[in-house]
Amino acid sequence: MSNWRPTASLAALGRRAELFAAIRRWFAERGVMEVETPLLASAPVTDPNIDAIATVNPLVGDHPCYLQTSPEFAMKRLLAAGSGPIYQICKAFRRSERGARHNPEFTMLEWYRPGMALEVLMDEVAAVIQLALGDRPVRRLSYRQAFLNAAQLDPFTATVAQLRDCAARQLELSFDSDDRDTWLQLLMSTVVEPSLDAHEITLVDDFPATQAALAKTATDVQGRLVARRFEAFCGGMELANGYDELCDASELLRRMRRDHQQRRAAGQELPPIDRHLLAAMQAGLPECSGVAMGLDRLLMLSSRCSRIDEVLAFPLERA
Repeated sequence: MSNWRPTASLAALGRRAELFAAIRRWFAERGVMEVETPLLASAPVTDPNIDAIATVNPLVGDHPCYLQTSPEFAMKRLLAAGSGPIYQICKAFRRSERGARHNPEFTMLEWYRPGMALEVLMDEVAAVIQLALGDRPVRRLSYRQAFLNAAQLDPFTATVAQLRDCAARQLELSFDSDDRDTWLQLLMSTVVEPSLDAHEITLVDDFPATQAALAKTATDVQGRLVARRFEAFCGGMELANGYDELCDASELLRRMRRDHQQRRAAGQELPPIDRHLLAAMQAGLPECSGVAMGLDRLLMLSSRCSRIDEVLAFPLERA
């Protein structure tokens, strides 16, 4: 029996320690405070694409707690309390996510910058990625241009039928849907992402407003309503997801209720809404930009590993 051994080499574990130390130095030099927030919380995200792991409340057994999929909600409460710029390196958990790039327990770097424009945060994201990978060319690309380059489709004007046909030409489909974002997300992951230069750090922004999640929306120069968010890619992988953060508590509640409607229609569980976050936003979340980055994936790239198990001491099967 050798299952007691780590799946990562000692060299990979050493590289993890070195990267975390470099990240902490980088933020300390910029006056960003490291914080720690609970992994157990009374409410998870409501996003239909993310499922939290529920566990028994250690104090009240009939009310579940949730392992956090991200420290976002708790960190925003700190921002509303006047913390100023903050970052966190922590564990996060997501149900039913296992594969070459996924483990249900993973390490996330998340940071928030009050008063910082989203475009400046994008520069910071590229700089943190370069801490691990060294100097790389950085390219900025709109969501629309990325689709035009890879799929010869305008994602803002293409019909659902055109998106479906494009997916059918690329993939063997075993389902159908009338939901526009389902096809856009499928094409993004299977057609657009693989077309990006693996050596470059590519920052894709101006997503459709229907994919805003907890980002603000705005009108772009062509008059389209877009989400003020971006994703960072390198080496064929998505590494980070950043927002010009939504600060309106009433709009947040509207989006959470919409998530519940989508979950109900899909037969998914309806998680509770985080009332602590709503109260914090009503008290006043400062204008800020924020981003979450997957550090295990970044370590995969820096160590030239093809599976996440190669950079984890003990993935799920050995936990």
